[in-house]
Amino acid sequence: MEELRRLKIPYPIIVEGKYDRLRLLSVCEANIYVTDGFGIFKKNEKLSLFRELSKRTPIIVLTDSDGAGKLIRSHLTSAVPKDRLIQLYIPKIRGVEKRKSEPSAEGTLGVEGMERSMLYNMLLPFEDEKITERIMENPISKTDFYNFGLSGGADSKAKRDVLASKLGLPSGMTANALLEAIKILVTYGEWIELMAENETKM
Repeated sequence: MEELRRLKIPYPIIVEGKYDRLRLLSVCEANIYVTDGFGIFKKNEKLSLFRELSKRTPIIVLTDSDGAGKLIRSHLTSAVPKDRLIQLYIPKIRGVEKRKSEPSAEGTLGVEGMERSMLYNMLLPFEDEKITERIMENPISKTDFYNFGLSGGADSKAKRDVLASKLGLPSGMTANALLEAIKILVTYGEWIELMAENETKM
């Protein structure tokens, strides 16, 4: 990783805390904003800033994959038009960040604990604004999810967890969250191939 150049990301990135921000700055140049954890629930001026930014540019959201991260992400998604947010997710990996003596409540690593190579590869596509436009216009839809049993069925949650695991995403994602993540990770053609592969396994 030390030999790779820092990425130049043209979009603002929202993370939870200052150590997450420092981790991302080690792999990219970007305007990175922090929510101060649950502080975002009390700071209306930050939400106002994010709303204004979203009128001018898509915004990348990258929170931890634990319960707290999901709440913060949900709060942002309810306050900012979701079609202006690029939702990125880190996998659930058990461990403790180097600066901490004890693990988090759920025992998983946050953004600051991710390998730099993983963050680099997650952000790499977003250097190219044309690719980002293609991602945000990806036609994979809720109808596709329903047709493949990923929503609306008794076993849909289990099927989503299987698919999420295959793509290196955390388990327990809602249909809407998984849909947004998949639209970033795969093209429509790749999606059809992926589901054809998994139809007999899921």
